[in-house]
This record gives sequence, structure tokens and C-alpha cells, in this order.
Amino acid sequence: MAEEEPRRRIPLVPENLLKKRKAYQAIKATQAKQALLNKRKHQKGKQLQFKRLEAFVRDSWRKHRDDTRLRRMEQRPAQTAVPQEHKLAFVVRIADIKGVSKRVRRAIELLRLRKTFTGIFVKLTPLSLKMLQIVEPYVAWGHPNLKSIRELILKRGQAKIKKKRVPLTDNMLIEEHLGDCGIICLEDLIHEIHSAGRHFKKVMNFLWPFHLSVARYASRNKVGFLKEMGKPGCRGEAINQLIRQLN
Repeated sequence: MAEEEPRRRIPLVPENLLKKRKAYQAIKATQAKQALLNKRKHQKGKQLQFKRLEAFVRDSWRKHRDDTRLRRMEQRPAQTAVPQEHKLAFVVRIADIKGVSKRVRRAIELLRLRKTFTGIFVKLTPLSLKMLQIVEPYVAWGHPNLKSIRELILKRGQAKIKKKRVPLTDNMLIEEHLGDCGIICLEDLIHEIHSAGRHFKKVMNFLWPFHLSVARYASRNKVGFLKEMGKPGCRGEAINQLIRQLN
């Protein structure tokens, strides 16, 4: 008869050490769970957003309207002759551009009107007039006078330096960046914009788009506020009234 093998003794672990191991494992599990939550919280990218059916219908309608309008413009091109008495225009975006066609969105980006109620000065050329026709349902534009230009520059003028906004509070700042163009102070800057001179493009690249103010009641009574703003498109000299309303 074969001899029975001796039983192996399991080493005993003290109870206090078992409690420490259990507590340590619980702490590590809590830390891992918190790290996962923090990673999800700070994860890059857009969060999941839900869109209503009405939003899809609106976007589709806008895109169809833009495509039809742009196709008609190509078939029957409008007159793009630059008016002799006006060389400058001020363009304000007054409508949302969700769901618009890619061509309209590209024109809005070229005009640097990425946000609603932002404005910019544009030198009138055949190319810029065609661009204004493309974005006409979403912007209001017209011919500003010297008073409106001065008020905008003095109150809302900001320079773009190293992709940062810097208020125009010192003439030394203007002379440092535009001195080679003969522009050394705010008055020279205003004159260059009003006359749409040969350094107009460099001046506008130096300036940040104007962020205009909106009435406090606009969020409560959006329809009424938009009625006060008026219809988009060319307004001629009436753009000065809109500038004073939003400045």
C-alpha cells in the first residue's frame, strides 16, 4: 500500500496584514475610477449633441436656398461696377449661418465675420462686391462716414499682435507695426481707412474685427430686436445709424 503524501502547510498570514492589503486594493480601485472620470471630463473633442428634426429641416432649407440663389447669380450676373463716390464699405453680420452652403461659409470666413454682430471695413472692388452678393442674406453693409469710422476705432479698435487682442491705447503700438507705411497715430489710421488708401489691406490685417454690442433685451425679445435691426443687404448711408445703434 502506497504511503500517503504529507500535506503541505499553507503559510498563515497575520490578520492585520490582510486588512492592510484589502484597504490598499480599495484605495487603488477608487483612484483608478477617479482617473477614468477625469480623463473623460478633460477628453478633447466635441461632446455628443442632439439635434431636433426642425434643425435639420432648417439647415436643409437654407442650403437649398443658397444653392438656388448662387446658381441664379451665375446665370444672370449682377452689375459689379464699383461706385465712384464710395470706395469703402462697413459690413456687419446680423444673421446665423448654421446650415448654409460651403461657398457662403467660405466667403464669411474670408470676410472674418465668424461671429454674429461683428463688423469689418471692406475696400470696394469688383471681387469684394461679388463676395458681398454671396453673403447678402446674412450681412448688412453700407457706406460709413468719417464720424462713424472714428467712433468705431476709438471705442472698439483692437490690434491683432501675436494672435492676441491689444486695445489701441498707445500711438507707439501703431508706429511700431505700421510706421513703415507712414501711419504713426490713430488719426493716420482713421484717415487711411476712410480714404481706402494703398496700405488699407495691411491696416485691416493689423486690426481685429469689431465686436459690436447687443441690447440687453435681445435675448428676451429676439424677434423684436431683429425687426429693429432691419433687413440684410445694402443700406447705403443708413449703415451709419446701425453703427451708432450697435456701437
